[in-house]
Amino acid sequence: MTRTLPGPTDHVVVVGAGLAGLSAALHLLGAGRRVTVVERDELPGGRAGRLDLAGYRIDTGPTVLTMPDLADEAFAAVGDSLYERVELIPLDPAYRACFADGSSIDVHTEADAMAAEVERFAGAAEAAGYRQLRTWLQRLYRVQMRRFIDTNFDSPLGLLTTDLARLAALGGFSSLDARIGRFLSDERLRRVFSFQSLYAGVPPARALAAYAVIAYMDTVAGVYFPRGGMHALPRAMAAAAAEAGADLRFGQRVTRLEQSGERITAVVTSADRIPCDAVVLTTDLPAAYELLGHRPRRPLGLRHSPSAVVLHLGTDRTWPHLSHHTISFGAAWHGTFHELTRAGRLMSDPSLLVTRPTTTDPGLAPPGRHLHYILAPCPNTDIGPDPAAWSELGPRYRDELLRELDRRGLDGVEAAIKEECLITPADWHAQGHAAGTPFSAAHTLTQTGPFRPRNLVRGTQNAVLAGCGTTPGVGVPTVLLSGKLAAARVTGVPRRGTSRPRSSAARPPAPASLLAPSASRPAGRGPTTSPPARRTPHTLPAAVREPLAPAPNPPAAAEPPEVPANPVEPTDPKTEGRTR
Repeated sequence: MTRTLPGPTDHVVVVGAGLAGLSAALHLLGAGRRVTVVERDELPGGRAGRLDLAGYRIDTGPTVLTMPDLADEAFAAVGDSLYERVELIPLDPAYRACFADGSSIDVHTEADAMAAEVERFAGAAEAAGYRQLRTWLQRLYRVQMRRFIDTNFDSPLGLLTTDLARLAALGGFSSLDARIGRFLSDERLRRVFSFQSLYAGVPPARALAAYAVIAYMDTVAGVYFPRGGMHALPRAMAAAAAEAGADLRFGQRVTRLEQSGERITAVVTSADRIPCDAVVLTTDLPAAYELLGHRPRRPLGLRHSPSAVVLHLGTDRTWPHLSHHTISFGAAWHGTFHELTRAGRLMSDPSLLVTRPTTTDPGLAPPGRHLHYILAPCPNTDIGPDPAAWSELGPRYRDELLRELDRRGLDGVEAAIKEECLITPADWHAQGHAAGTPFSAAHTLTQTGPFRPRNLVRGTQNAVLAGCGTTPGVGVPTVLLSGKLAAARVTGVPRRGTSRPRSSAARPPAPASLLAPSASRPAGRGPTTSPPARRTPHTLPAAVREPLAPAPNPPAAAEPPEVPANPVEPTDPKTEGRTR
């Protein structure tokens, strides 16, 4: 049985209104807890924040949304629906990959469309290999999701299940790069299905093949974009939490936790003292441990993921070869990982993510203007330049990136800039992110699953951690799950079939309904048990109150289609007489 917090847990304070904190809050509310959410910023979102700059609405955090059903699960806990609150636009292609030799390929999530694109790009043998790879990714996802990702571990013994043997049979503990190579011989295609390991902070050659599950989320389950930008997701979550009775307090920094023995009795902020029965901490791990007054002992110190330089550009033109998401691969590959993770140097031949959200939602920029988001992985401040060095290095690297983009087809990019914002590891460091990286601890073997910092901390009876630094890890889907798992530590794992009912009626259109209960509130919305007395949330920002366009239909469920239950890996294409 999974451990839960002892003693009373009637009133829970959630520290941080990022995706993890809001997910935890919704699951707690659905279980009948009284919830107060405290956020230091004036808006919800945390890492998934927003910058309004001269009419440009800029997402300052993640730009890729996969597995929206995991977000909807949090809404469903209070009888709500993500798909009623946010219009999710499926992206096709999910990505466009461009290579140094001038070739490019569109990554589709529909099997036949992608097989046809692979055949056009690299031939029939590679298309057959792609189909085998896709089947393997589906099996990998099915084995991992409920047993290894969406689960709380109390000890490494929790790994010892029949699914562990299935994962091993699928090659999940081999090298990601080598495993992808069993299906695809074209080195460019192998990049498309393995670069995702950098999300987890590990180069493909050193990553476990199990992390191909991220490629499943991107290339099979599909990529979506919320109308209004990625920040629409935390805004909608905060609005749903407010309607369900959460007390949302923005612009309040937590300064300390009052404790009696091993129990936290109150959360003290810059503006108030909030008595509580339990606490969910979603701050970066060092900040959480500092508030708790101790940190767990580990045989080895945490290794952190690479960081990133992000350049937000508002321009008066765009470039037609760009998709919503475009990955521009440099000619170098393996050497860049050494630079990022071992040598601590900037990439000499960078691979870049270029996102153009105005492709899908032109309303994010003034009329006739465009938004471009350029992400360049870089070393974290533990092994690379320290935060102080970036004051001089940042502007210089910005100029280098613009020259590189110009060489890669974004001709005249610098002259087209009307507004810009540069984010470097110094900025991540100033926000409290360890090692100057927003991607937290790397997913090495010793920092994965039950070996990752756990969401229960010894020496404290009624505190739980959530966020990318703890179980299950980095990325929007896993951070949403971390909030759910933290809530389960408070309430226990809900029995199947006990989700709160969803309303089939349209949600109230009036923005005021997000501030207080509405007389027109549809039946079935909210907890089925009597909730605590509702209070008007403190300083709920206008951006949260802002109505969001509902989606006419939810996207298809992300659960993979049926494949044979036999866990043995599909036949190796090399033994099928493929021409290399």
